[in-house]
Amino acid sequence: MPTVPSANPADDIAAGVDIAALLERGRAMSTPELRAAVDRLASPMNTVAAYHFGWIDAEGRPADGDGGKAVRPALALLSAEAAGAGPETGVPGAVAVELVHNFSLLHDDLMDGDEQRRHRDTVWKVHGPAQAILVGDALFALANEVLLELGTVEAGRATRRLTAATRKLIDGQAQDISYEYRERVTVEECLEMEGNKTGALLACAVSIGAVLGGADDRTADTLEAYGYHLGLAFQAVDDLLGIWGDPEATGKQTWSDLRQRKKSLPVVAALAAGGPASTRLASLLAADAKSHDLDAFSEEEFAMRAALIEEAGGREWTSQEARRQHAIALDALDGVDMPELVRAQLTALADFVVVRKR
Repeated sequence: MPTVPSANPADDIAAGVDIAALLERGRAMSTPELRAAVDRLASPMNTVAAYHFGWIDAEGRPADGDGGKAVRPALALLSAEAAGAGPETGVPGAVAVELVHNFSLLHDDLMDGDEQRRHRDTVWKVHGPAQAILVGDALFALANEVLLELGTVEAGRATRRLTAATRKLIDGQAQDISYEYRERVTVEECLEMEGNKTGALLACAVSIGAVLGGADDRTADTLEAYGYHLGLAFQAVDDLLGIWGDPEATGKQTWSDLRQRKKSLPVVAALAAGGPASTRLASLLAADAKSHDLDAFSEEEFAMRAALIEEAGGREWTSQEARRQHAIALDALDGVDMPELVRAQLTALADFVVVRKR
């Protein structure tokens, strides 16, 4: 049967977009500048940062580690192209956003007690908590330096957006931590937290290249709306993977978010659903809040809690929310006049976010 064209030409083009190549372009164009920025750090922070990025192993030998999905650099380059500039215009923005993102990862891993990231021991586990804090701080400083040394009006505008996004990211992490020991968190509170923690930086990534390329605030704000809702879709999928993801794919422990008592979307949605499974889950979490001790829990205990979340509807609700946020993100693209290929690539990246397995 012949394929029926969609109503939106970008959807048909998006179906043929090579996502791997798009992500690799972002990684290839930004990594040399990222390495150059990290090389400015004093020893041993440059070595610790290089380990975190996967460029060396724990003994300092060259490594070809997993540097992450590189969604943000890809978005920054496409952002520049959406404004009619070349992708290279977005490279400083891509580097700055990656530096901020990794600043947050270094601190988050320490605060959350995560011992594994991208299938390797985290920085605090290998080099100690002090280095994780210092290197994270240094990466944030470098992010601003990379932009401001461009010395243009556009660089100043881009830096303001980056610092605002960073503040929201930190707000989100603070909310996330505060929710861990609360018995109840509303769905609205959870979405606000995730919009800060994940949506704000993705929103910045998809506007920063356009700003560096001279786009006006209306265009940048509209692109930010796409990135913000894409971030919520991204985080919803991340929340699903944090409970039901395959450790071989995610690089984290089984039931990772349950071990950290995170009030992620599946948990919050399950608690709000009502019914026997929801009530049982609420009772267990209330007891946890009083005991503060999950170390003695068995794998069967975590599996039972995951089953209760699914039975109460938390897993399905979160899957639907990811799709809803994905649709809102794509609708936002209609507000920007851009080359159809760029629109299709942004559409394909959004599709990738909601079907990823890690």
